[in-house]
Amino acid sequence: MRIRLILLVAATTSLVLVAFLAPLALLVRSTATDRAVSGAFVQLQALAPLVSTVDAQSLELTVARANATSRHQLSVFLPDGRVVGAQAPRSPAVALAATGRSFNTQVTGGREVLVAVGGLSQGTAVIRAFVSDAELQSGVGRSWLVLGLLGVGLLVVSVLVAHQLARNLTRPLTAVAQVSHRLAHGDLSARADFTGPPEVRQVSAGLNLLASRIDELLASEREMVADLSHRLRTPLTALRIDAESLRDPDDRLRIGADVDAVQRMVDAVIREARRPVRHDVVATCVANDLVAERVEFWSALAADEGRPVEVELTRDPVPVRVSADDLTACLDALLGNVFAHTPEGCAMRVQLARRPGGGAVLVVSDNGPGMPDPSSLRRGHSGNGSTGLGLDIVRRVASNSGGSLALGQTPGGGTTITVELGAPPPGTS
Repeated sequence: MRIRLILLVAATTSLVLVAFLAPLALLVRSTATDRAVSGAFVQLQALAPLVSTVDAQSLELTVARANATSRHQLSVFLPDGRVVGAQAPRSPAVALAATGRSFNTQVTGGREVLVAVGGLSQGTAVIRAFVSDAELQSGVGRSWLVLGLLGVGLLVVSVLVAHQLARNLTRPLTAVAQVSHRLAHGDLSARADFTGPPEVRQVSAGLNLLASRIDELLASEREMVADLSHRLRTPLTALRIDAESLRDPDDRLRIGADVDAVQRMVDAVIREARRPVRHDVVATCVANDLVAERVEFWSALAADEGRPVEVELTRDPVPVRVSADDLTACLDALLGNVFAHTPEGCAMRVQLARRPGGGAVLVVSDNGPGMPDPSSLRRGHSGNGSTGLGLDIVRRVASNSGGSLALGQTPGGGTTITVELGAPPPGTS
């Protein structure tokens, strides 16, 4: 915008300068020509009385003295055909002036100034002065140079003024744009300053109002999530009482452990909902141990359903840019989908390997019927009657870590889900 404003002012100033200086330059040239021609006329008119009163010898001496000091050469055409002074041809213009007319005309290399002198016994004499182009344009080049420098100076001053005005206008806009970028990256504390023209201040006020409203809505949503999660504690308490009333000790312990796990998840949701948003803290974890733990957790259910589970984990620690809670949610969503959308006895495979450049590659595959609906990666869409949120949770976890999610098929037609998780920033563990 700043460049466009400067170019606009420069173009407008240039047009004004051309419209002003071009006629002025032509006027300077015309004035110089008129001055030179008028000077020649004055000199010829001063000589005219001598032509009609003095003898030929005195006239020759007078004309010679005039030619010695004059910038242009004088010639006197007498009625008897003699030429006194500088030799010059008797042109048609001289013949026309001999009829009693005084004028000037354009010739090669300059102008002829002709003055008719009457009162001679033989007829009319003609005094001729030749004014060269150099004399006609004397001082014009210097005047044009001054005008050109003046125009360039005015153009430079206008560009500098336009630059300063554009800077004063665009600086508040740039600041507002920077605040909007900070808001887009999650810094809800960013606010725009009320500086600049009234229109920019109105934009700043609107942006600040929008940021405040977003902050309020986000806080309200987080509190609502926390309240809804808190309501789950009542049915969980009832479920715990029912579990404790079971007669079989093994069933009581197993179901009690499951209820404890759900209780911990609800508490984690409440803490996460009320946790202030911080962008300077990077959550990390070691994927190996967590993957092994979650596979072991789901293996009990797999054994009940007769599902073969194959696990392939790298031995070296694989740190990833994902919190332990998020990676747990990611694994539970992937493994839960296998149990929910494949028949009992269907085998599954879990692989974890180090990703080139840092991070990890997590692959969960099964021998089920596959995932025919390509909209499964869209949030809220599912072709199997579920909520459609599981894969979206996995996708967001992978994307926030700097990785990605991809769907594929096994050779037997089953589903393969490949999750790439980004590496922690340098200096973090």
